[in-house]
Amino acid sequence: MERKTVNFAIVGTRGIARQHIAGIGMTKEARLTAVCDIHEDIVRNTAETYGIDAYYTDIDEMLLRDDIDVVIIATPDSAHREGTVKALRAGKHVLCEKPMALLLEDCTEMIRVAKETGKLLMIGQVCRYAPGFVMAKKLLDAGEIGDLFFVESEYAHDYTGNFGQDGWRIDPVNLRHPIIGGGCHAIDLLRWLAGNPTEVSAYANKKVLTDWPVDDCTVATMKFPNDVIGKVMTSIGCKREYTMRTCLYGTKGTIITDNTSNTISLFKEEIGGNRKYLESIPCRCIEWKIPVKVASHNMAAEVKDMCEAVLTGQKPKTDGVEGASTVAVCDAVVRSAASGMPQKVDYSFEEI
Repeated sequence: MERKTVNFAIVGTRGIARQHIAGIGMTKEARLTAVCDIHEDIVRNTAETYGIDAYYTDIDEMLLRDDIDVVIIATPDSAHREGTVKALRAGKHVLCEKPMALLLEDCTEMIRVAKETGKLLMIGQVCRYAPGFVMAKKLLDAGEIGDLFFVESEYAHDYTGNFGQDGWRIDPVNLRHPIIGGGCHAIDLLRWLAGNPTEVSAYANKKVLTDWPVDDCTVATMKFPNDVIGKVMTSIGCKREYTMRTCLYGTKGTIITDNTSNTISLFKEEIGGNRKYLESIPCRCIEWKIPVKVASHNMAAEVKDMCEAVLTGQKPKTDGVEGASTVAVCDAVVRSAASGMPQKVDYSFEEI
């Protein structure tokens, strides 16, 4: 009888890794076999807390196990490439946290190794699983707001005092631009909804986290297919609740949604009677409030998708090319903010 359980291991055991552990626990097809972290006290505590069979401080030792199907890479961003490549070469499928990597050349290497080994590579672009955004895409695809003409999204998250384990968020050697590390959420979301932008223009400043080695606010405008224009704002010092508010403007309506609210707004034009005889009466918009579940980081849906990919042999929805495409747009934003000039987006990795 064909086995219907997918065995997972996780590299990295703090922060987002804990949410992956919970997601595996909520997925009947998944089982967590082992965890790994370079800090022995932390990984031991994680294993004991969650009842995990085995823990390791050496990824190479863990990868020798033949009962691991998928490795989740939940390490600091700069270590994504190394962990992913090791796991793929060890014959494991990989679910790598976003961003895929900090450098586009690292993304390209990860895609190349996945193809060489024949293993699946999925990137954890979790916004595509948040119920509000899922509903927004359904409405968009159904034509409820007509043709898109403008899209905007934001990553607003106050990082004050949140340097990451061992200070990885402020590491000057492995520089993590906020647009790549956090704004990738908003950029990936707009790519999913409007397609791949071809050109970006960006500005950045630093007025809140002045002791950090990176700008803390970036605004980018983008050219999308079908003459759609867009905007992404990323702030890691703003004084407000964490949100990824997103607005989609179409010729027949507007959608406003985010990742933390239990409703999304659909605005549609209301026209009564025959417009030929009502020219003096302005049309108005009505707002429909559509209820949705709140699941800002819906790791269970991510894990389930990975399980289905492994069990069916089909590629994940957010494969390596999708992850790299988002990093490519982020990279163009960083280059534009630094140069003060518009930048083209490099999608050359698609040819691998």
